[in-house]
Amino acid sequence: MYNLKDLHFSTERLYIRPITVNDRQGWLEGFNNRHPSQYRHDKGKVNMDECDKDWFFSYVKNIQNLIKNDDTYIFGLFLKNGQHIGMADIKILSRSDFQWGECGYFLHNQFWGNGYAYEAMHKIIEQCLDTLQLHRIEAHINVDNEPSKNLIKKLGFKYECTREKFIYEFDEWTDNEVYFINLHNERIIEE
Repeated sequence: MYNLKDLHFSTERLYIRPITVNDRQGWLEGFNNRHPSQYRHDKGKVNMDECDKDWFFSYVKNIQNLIKNDDTYIFGLFLKNGQHIGMADIKILSRSDFQWGECGYFLHNQFWGNGYAYEAMHKIIEQCLDTLQLHRIEAHINVDNEPSKNLIKKLGFKYECTREKFIYEFDEWTDNEVYFINLHNERIIEE
């Protein structure tokens, strides 16, 4: 539905775009240089042994197909020097009369505390309300994930509800709080 070039955004410090096969080395470095887990919602170090060139080529091809099919838009987050710092995505929940999506994101923990998540998500949400012509974007966040809730609120999302036993994580069904932003909310707070 959208040309991959239409999905390249930049901010003062970041490039935001779909991952390409040329990103493998930087993508691996981002994961391999992670610090140990710092709290429950931080995976910390991740074993990347299975991520050889063939695996990565398949991963990128899958991302391109998801975008082509207007299913999920997955973005790599890069510093202007090319260093991979994390990922974000917009999953299309419904088109037709809804134009409804869900956002997700993670930053490698070695880059936390620099405002990169806010900077990236601010641009992605703004562009997805406009470029992808979404009316509503939701964020589903674990009830005890205060950093993510604070980020979403700072972006202008509003609390809607708590969905009980909504997602299977940590070997149990956990509750999620649902936040949303739409074209009728105040637009994202400008810095």
